[in-house]
Amino acid sequence: MPKDGFQGKLIKGDNSVVLDRMIAEGTVVSCAYIDPPYNNKDRFDHYEDNKDYDIWEAEIIAVSSKIRSLLSEEGSLWVSIDDKLMHYLKVALDNVFGRENFISTVVWEHRTTRENRAIFSNNHEYILVYAKNFEKFKSYRNPLPFTDEWKDRFKNPDNDPRGPWQSVSANAQAGHATAGQFYELVAPSGKRHLPPKGRCWLYTQARMNEAMREGRIYFGKGGSGVPRIKRYLREVKGGLTPHTLWKADEVGTTASAKKHLLDVLADVSVFETPKPEQLISRILSIASNPGDLVLDAYLGSGTTASVAHKMDRRYVGIELGEHIASHCVRRLRSVCQGEQGGISKAVNWLGGGDFDLEDSAVA
Repeated sequence: MPKDGFQGKLIKGDNSVVLDRMIAEGTVVSCAYIDPPYNNKDRFDHYEDNKDYDIWEAEIIAVSSKIRSLLSEEGSLWVSIDDKLMHYLKVALDNVFGRENFISTVVWEHRTTRENRAIFSNNHEYILVYAKNFEKFKSYRNPLPFTDEWKDRFKNPDNDPRGPWQSVSANAQAGHATAGQFYELVAPSGKRHLPPKGRCWLYTQARMNEAMREGRIYFGKGGSGVPRIKRYLREVKGGLTPHTLWKADEVGTTASAKKHLLDVLADVSVFETPKPEQLISRILSIASNPGDLVLDAYLGSGTTASVAHKMDRRYVGIELGEHIASHCVRRLRSVCQGEQGGISKAVNWLGGGDFDLEDSAVA
């Protein structure tokens, strides 16, 4: 949908109307993220969060249904919400996407300070994840990059020429074992080992003997310990399976996001609880690839568009409020000029590209 020469498009208008037009134009979206009002009965500078529940639910269902129509077969929708309405929203989205296409609920630690005035200090929010087609998303989704902490688990205490390794269990549950996986294993020290009750060796005896000759089986410092298989860092492929607990030190907080906004938009009133770029970056890393089209139908302060631009995704951001000009457009211009907040250093962002702006009321 972005025009030639533009990486993305910001559209000022009613998201329901804009989404209908996108459907009519045959737009295909790989990943959609929405951060709708949580309907907490509050009044903010940039929007009201005080609708009748039935109206709020009907709006979310309508928007989500239209987004589902736009998604590719591998596509997914990610929806932010808090405690108060999460369970109601889950049931509503089950009806839109089908329970079989529910992927997971991500718990995000959105603050690290304690709110002592409350009955409970609410330090987390949720992200509900749905796929257009569960099986196709499962094949399409990306693993997360290996972290330094994960790599540090690999050591080389025996100076193995293949480099750092970690040991994993050499036995497995015996439920689907073959006869060749039950045998007595003799360590180089002469100590004899049998698999624990209800377990079998992971390898057949022939393969185990070969692994021992190659020095790929570890028997502990003394050479008589329970056998374990060496897993070498250099041979590990892919990445890490995304987990569902996203800690503040990994993906940021609303406080860190607000600080970033204040640096970029110093002369305007910024959102109280914006989403950090690191949070959206993780979503896009999992659910999209460079060149894919990303959609945010409640653009807010422009985080999704900013992250998509820095991560070489195409994007469409829809926002009805006047802050699309005072916040989103200014923020995107800063991104194009190479601003260094948020994820910029992590993705080696130096600036570049451009975006289109459209007012749907006059388009």
